[in-house]
Amino acid sequence: MILRTAQTLTRRAIQSARLTKPRILPSTSTIHLNLFAPLSCVNRGFASASSPWKDFPMAPPDPIIGLTEAYLKDDSPDKVCVNVGVGAYRCDQGMPFVLPVVREAENEINLEELDHEYSGIAGCPNFVNLALRFVYGEDSVPLKEKRVAGVQTLSGTGGLRVFGEVLHQFGHTHIYVPNPTWGNHIPIFTNAGLEVRKYRYYDNEKCSLDFDHLIEDMKNMPEGSCILLHACAHNPTGMDPTMEQWKEISHVAKEKNLLCFFDCAYQGFASGDARKDAAAVRMFVEDGHNIALVQSFSKNFGLYGQRIGALSIVADSPEEAQRVLSQLKVHIRPSYSNPPRHGARIVAKVLASEQKTQEFVEQCMGMAKRIDAMRSRLRTKLEELGSSRSWEHITKQIGVRTMTWHFHFFSRLYFL
Repeated sequence: MILRTAQTLTRRAIQSARLTKPRILPSTSTIHLNLFAPLSCVNRGFASASSPWKDFPMAPPDPIIGLTEAYLKDDSPDKVCVNVGVGAYRCDQGMPFVLPVVREAENEINLEELDHEYSGIAGCPNFVNLALRFVYGEDSVPLKEKRVAGVQTLSGTGGLRVFGEVLHQFGHTHIYVPNPTWGNHIPIFTNAGLEVRKYRYYDNEKCSLDFDHLIEDMKNMPEGSCILLHACAHNPTGMDPTMEQWKEISHVAKEKNLLCFFDCAYQGFASGDARKDAAAVRMFVEDGHNIALVQSFSKNFGLYGQRIGALSIVADSPEEAQRVLSQLKVHIRPSYSNPPRHGARIVAKVLASEQKTQEFVEQCMGMAKRIDAMRSRLRTKLEELGSSRSWEHITKQIGVRTMTWHFHFFSRLYFL
């Protein structure tokens, strides 16, 4: 098209020149006309302009995902085929494991030939209702009284970010997280506008929960602060409080009027018992805390790539719950507008069926027992090697991670 236009303009210029008298230009004038020159020549005058990206520095790789990326790029013949990056469950062949009940549910959904219409801002209502019932319990009083507001989120990460923004908008300037905690917690809350403060959680020398200092730090928190708590399978230590310790944490949180925000990423996958893994959450609700809670279905359902999660709060009344829900939606809309549907349909298909839910529980138990068996074998092997150090913490910790302190280094062992 450009070539034809240029040829037309040239013919018209020649015809015009034949109809008019020639003009004698000053000797100092020079005209260069080449309508067939490459278009790149037209923009050559901008070549000296600096790139708008020239001051962008190379960002450091993510400490977890970056390790996986480096592992995949490594073509060394001596590479050991063990991924110690993202804590995802793997089968004996080192491949991602799809729960049979998830595969069954997905096949049924495909046969239904559903559309791909947008979900609402709050996500798929059926999924949200089932997710809340899954974590709060069938007999949850706040659920029955409609005092729980929930939305579907982009897994746990998306829920953390949305709630961080809501906290910041409504007067919270900081949030307390355990030390250590999941590495992504800190940038998520920092980017949401919150100052991230830490409370002591893990005794590195004893490889155990630093409970006394945890309680001491909670008592020194400003009244009304928000505290992040790992519901089960603490990441990265794998060391959870006992139910008696959770009771004291709840008591101190009540005294200080703390807003307890639970991150629940491993329900059912940590111990193999979904009710046991949600026991701390349910205790806090029964104790009268108006908690906030984020759930992820990446680990327990194996839906890592589907980004399925939920964010919920417990309110004093149904009317208050609806007001909070409206604010959650206000923050979701300009962020990602609405969440994906496929993974939500899978979770809903499983949790809506008593039979499939039982299959899910049994399959989670199978994964949890396999991990426990690996922990036992690892501890036994280390002790057989003649180590004088106690490795008891390996079998006391829970979930896919363990943390040990040796020669002043942390080691995170991911069970595959």
